[in-house]
Amino acid sequence: MSFLLKTRSESDKPKSPSSEELQQKIVQVRELLGSLAAEMPAFLSDTTIRRFLRARNWSTEQATKSLKETVKWRRQYRPESICWDDIADKEYEGRRAYIADYLDAKGRSILITKPTIKGRVSGKEQIKHFVYLLESLAMNSAEEQEEHVTWLIDLRGWSISSTPLSTSRESMHIVQNYYPGIIAVAILSNTPRIFESFWKIIKHFLEAKMSEKVKFLYTNNPESHKIVSEMFDMDLLETAFGGRNSITIDIDNYAERMRRSDLARGVLIIQTDINLISRHH
Repeated sequence: MSFLLKTRSESDKPKSPSSEELQQKIVQVRELLGSLAAEMPAFLSDTTIRRFLRARNWSTEQATKSLKETVKWRRQYRPESICWDDIADKEYEGRRAYIADYLDAKGRSILITKPTIKGRVSGKEQIKHFVYLLESLAMNSAEEQEEHVTWLIDLRGWSISSTPLSTSRESMHIVQNYYPGIIAVAILSNTPRIFESFWKIIKHFLEAKMSEKVKFLYTNNPESHKIVSEMFDMDLLETAFGGRNSITIDIDNYAERMRRSDLARGVLIIQTDINLISRHH
C-alpha cells in the first residue's frame, strides 16, 4: 500500500454548476422535498442541500432521494438531540474518538479515531458516539465550506478485534448515506500487513467517491512525512501520525469544548423541548 492512491482526473469529475445554477438546483430540491423542508428546517438548510447535491454529482433527483432517506433515519435516531453528556463512558471513549482542537493547512476540521484502543462500551454506544461527532462536525461547519473534515485513523497495532466488520460497515453506511460530502480525506496511519485482507473486504462497502479519498500513511516513510508536513502543523499533529505533539488529549478541556459545541448547534434547547413534551404525555 502506498500513501498516494490514484484519483480521478479533473476531466472525469462532474462539472460543478455555477452559483446561479446551484441556487436553481437547491430550489428544485426544496420543491421535490415538499413538506419535509418545513419539518426539519435546521437540518435541511441550503448548506445541507448543497452538500448532498455535491455528493450526488449535482443530481437533484439523487440528492432528494438521499435527503428523504436521511430524514427518515433522523426521525428515528435523532442525532440532533445527542450531547456530550449522553456519551457512555465519555471520559474513556473521548480518547478513542475526538475532534482535534486545531485545523489542517486548508482550514479543515480534524476527526481522530483510535480503534486500537479497546472499547469499553457496546458497539451500539460506539456508533452513537461516532454519530455525535459527525453531527457536531456537520452542523457546526462554516456555511460555504464543503468537504471540510480530514479524518485521521491510528491503526498501529491493529487486529481484527479492533474494528469488528459489523461496526465498520455501519459506520461507513452512516458516513456515506447520512453525512455525505463532509469527509475530504481519510488517512489510515501505520496499517499492519494483516490489515490488507480486512481492507479488501471493507472496500466493497465504499462508494467510489469515498474509496478514492482514503490514503495510507507510514510515519517512517519519507514520502508520507513530506506530504503530512504540507498538510499539518507538525508541532500540533500527534506523533501517531508523524507529528511532534506527544501530549495526550486533556479530557476536561475537551469536554468543555464539546459542551460549547452542543450549545452552538442548539442541542440543549432541543433536549429541553423533548423533556417538556415527555412531561405532558
